[in-house]
Amino acid sequence: MKSRSLVAFALSSTLLASGWVSAQTVFTVSSWLPPSHTLSTSQKAWCDMLEKESTGRMKCNILPKGVVAAPGTFDAVRDGLADISYTVDGYTPGRFINTQVAEFPFLGNNAVATSVAYQRVYSKYFAPLGEHRGVKVLAVFTHGPGVIFNSKKPVSSAAEAASLKFRIGGGNINELSKAMGWNTTLKAAPESFELLSTGVMDGTFFPDESIASFKLSMIKHATAFPGGLYNTSFVFMMNPAKYNALSAQDKAVVDKLSGEPAARLFGEGWDKVDAASRELQKTQGVTRITADKAFVKAVMDKQDYLETKWAASAQVKGLKNPKEVLAEFRAEIAKVK
Repeated sequence: MKSRSLVAFALSSTLLASGWVSAQTVFTVSSWLPPSHTLSTSQKAWCDMLEKESTGRMKCNILPKGVVAAPGTFDAVRDGLADISYTVDGYTPGRFINTQVAEFPFLGNNAVATSVAYQRVYSKYFAPLGEHRGVKVLAVFTHGPGVIFNSKKPVSSAAEAASLKFRIGGGNINELSKAMGWNTTLKAAPESFELLSTGVMDGTFFPDESIASFKLSMIKHATAFPGGLYNTSFVFMMNPAKYNALSAQDKAVVDKLSGEPAARLFGEGWDKVDAASRELQKTQGVTRITADKAFVKAVMDKQDYLETKWAASAQVKGLKNPKEVLAEFRAEIAKVK
């Protein structure tokens, strides 16, 4: 028995020395949305790819609920409370300036195009400026085009929107709403059901997906805009100390799955559930209208000033030629298939 133990010990030592056996890296993964939400499932899909590409050297331990509420997620990943998660840049107003470029109205009609184009522009212009310092950025992405939803009446003009109370998620839409004179309150997405079901809010600005994801059966009216009324900038991130502790081989795997592949993954997930939710809305009796030229112009008139204001702020943050970057972003959206 003793000789067998010695043989086993010698064999395991040889395997370790030769690199055939290595310690597995386990990432603690947090999501502040339900496990069924597209962001949670896309994050899990990325983790599955990570485990497969690393042949099991890396895997994810997905927690049953978020380690903190949505607005605190960036700092939670930075500080190591979670190794991997995502958040909305606009949930902490004023903290991120350059990323607001992905939140403007009329950018595009699907999440894949805006997400992939955003990732390309981010990598080229924003990443070197380090606005997300403190975390390892895996990808940036957007949701689908933003829609005005409410439970009270059709909204076909800026004045009709001004007569209702809306929950919004922050970012440029917060500034646009103020400029339009709308009654809006900044709250994280998971709070929407309670706000609408209790009548505290009459409606919400959301992509189509959210009506299904948050079970907003009280919604009866939707106003869509060509290219969306707004968008939302998301960052998918990793704790930098966790990344830096990886071997060169495993860092290469993480890097391969980051950037455009991850942005496309999240975008494809969102487009799929947007389409499913639009079908659900039909059975729910949601009346859908498209904003007319006058309504679109009213928004554009205010947005022109906000884009000029953003450009000035972005320039202070080190971004050269912000208006040209915005134009390049819009052109890149049109290229993405």
